Amino acid sequence: MTFLGLVLVLLAGGAVILVATEETSRYILFGYTLEPDHFQMFVAGAVTAAVLLLGIALMVAGTRRSARKRRQMRSARAQTSDRVARLEDEKRELERRLETERAAEDRVAAERASADRAATDRAAGDRAVERDEEDRDTAPFRRDGAGREPAYTEARAHGPAHARMPGDRLVARGREDRMP
Repeated sequence: MTFLGLVLVLLAGGAVILVATEETSRYILFGYTLEPDHFQMFVAGAVTAAVLLLGIALMVAGTRRSARKRRQMRSARAQTSDRVARLEDEKRELERRLETERAAEDRVAAERASADRAATDRAAGDRAVERDEEDRDTAPFRRDGAGREPAYTEARAHGPAHARMPGDRLVARGREDRMP
C-alpha cells in the first residue's frame, strides 16, 4: 500500500511540474497535443489533487499498518519471552524439588541400610554367642578359629591321641577330650 501511494504521489507531482514548466496552455503527451480551456484545466487540477491526496492516504495507511504489525510482533515476542521465562522458572523449581526428594530418599535409604546392618550385626553377634556356648561343651577349639592351632596338642591330651590330617577337623570323642 505504501508503494502504491508513493507512485500516485509521484504521478501527481509530475503533472504539477509539467503544468508549471510549460509556457503555453498547449501540452504534448505521448504524441497527442492537448489544449485545454479553463474548465478542463480546473478539472485536471482537481483530479491531480485527488490523486495526490489518495497517494498520501495510501502511504499513511500503509505506514500505520506496518507499525501495527511491528507492535503486534513485539508484543507476541514479549509474551513468548515471558512464557519461556515462566517455564524455565517452573523447570528450575521442579528440579530443585526433585533433588530435595532424591536427597531425602537417599537419606532414608542410608538410615534403613545402617539399621539393617545394625540388626544383622546384632543377629550375627547373637548367633556367635550361641555357637560359642555350644562349642564350649562339644569342640576342643572355637569354630571361628579354624585356622588356629587347637587348644590342646598331643602332648597335653589326656586321652587317645588324635591323628591330624590336612583338611580334617578335630572332634571331641569323650569326656577326656573336652576343654577344662
